[in-house]
Amino acid sequence: MSIPQAPDEGAVRAETALRLERSMGTLGTAAVTRMESSLSWFRAMSAEDRSWVGLVAQSGVAAFVEWFKNPDRGRPAITVEVFGTAPRELTRSVTLQQTVEMIRVVIDVVENQVEELAAPGGVQQLREAVLRYTREVAFSSAKVYARAAEARGSWDARLEALIVDALLHGDREEGLPTWGSALSWSGTPVIALAGTLPDPGEQGVLDDVRARARRAGHDVLAGVQGERVVVVIGVGGASAASDDPLAAAAPLAGLLGPGPVVVGPAVADLRGAGDSVRAAVNGLRAATAWPDAPRPVLAEDLLPERALDGDADARARLVEDVYRPLRGSGSPLLDTLTVYLEHASSLEATARMLFVHPNTVRYRLSRVAELTGFAPSDGRGAFVLRVAVTLGRLGERDPGMVE
Repeated sequence: MSIPQAPDEGAVRAETALRLERSMGTLGTAAVTRMESSLSWFRAMSAEDRSWVGLVAQSGVAAFVEWFKNPDRGRPAITVEVFGTAPRELTRSVTLQQTVEMIRVVIDVVENQVEELAAPGGVQQLREAVLRYTREVAFSSAKVYARAAEARGSWDARLEALIVDALLHGDREEGLPTWGSALSWSGTPVIALAGTLPDPGEQGVLDDVRARARRAGHDVLAGVQGERVVVVIGVGGASAASDDPLAAAAPLAGLLGPGPVVVGPAVADLRGAGDSVRAAVNGLRAATAWPDAPRPVLAEDLLPERALDGDADARARLVEDVYRPLRGSGSPLLDTLTVYLEHASSLEATARMLFVHPNTVRYRLSRVAELTGFAPSDGRGAFVLRVAVTLGRLGERDPGMVE
């Protein structure tokens, strides 16, 4: 009596591989058909993207057959053999979750035909190979999407830095809205803030700033220039920042390094954001002259320091908003303010010098506060008024100084 011989594993594998080769086209077509019937997102795709997905499915089947024929090759090179057939843009049309669903459909099609595809005695061998290949495809899918996300993040960071630099240097070309659209920018109004890195060379703060701003519903651009951090915020939703820029900037100030954090004025859109960026950066440079400034502080609250530091915009604002209203109201207000500031803010001394009653001085000073928004009796207000009057008088002598 003869004893049945166990089938040769290599021969069984070779026969199964031959059957798989003959069925590759059928399997790929069946997989695409199944996706069309069971995956709504696949049906909604453009014809071009559907064709690319179909090609990936066909490549996946072909790569499996080739790997099954040559088990000594070790782990299959799925990233190149399967996903290398599709353009990088496909990772934006198909999410990782959808890719997993697609893989599940392809594998399900193959598994349903294992008994027909496998050579006699090779069903278990083929089934185990399918399971291993499924695992490898899943790992490779995650790797492809992780690399795509990393590349996208690096590209976004470089574009953000480019936009911030363009805004700082006065680039108002039409390219700014286009660049913003590439980053899905939609928030308005727009404000900028400037501060320092928490630690020299540490740029991880940008990720924290972006995350916190986006959780608040804002668009955000951020860049590092030396030790300086510049953040541009597109205020989203019904935020109070449209009326008070500090409302959006304050939650981000704590993420920046020690020292002042300066907030530029709100502007209508990204095209005008350069004004806010330059005001914030100039304010940051001049803020050391006001050690007791709040954090964050508005760039407009630093107008005298900015003016003394050479900021032409700040000089023009002080002359236009403070000096000229006083000059236009007649000499009594300006003369009274000048004498008051020169005599240590003393009502009585000012009244004696002008030969008027102290109540008259008091009334005139209240008019100064109404016209300019700065009270002469307040230390900070007196400083702003003194600088504005000085610049205004110098500007009358040399108009080009405050233009």
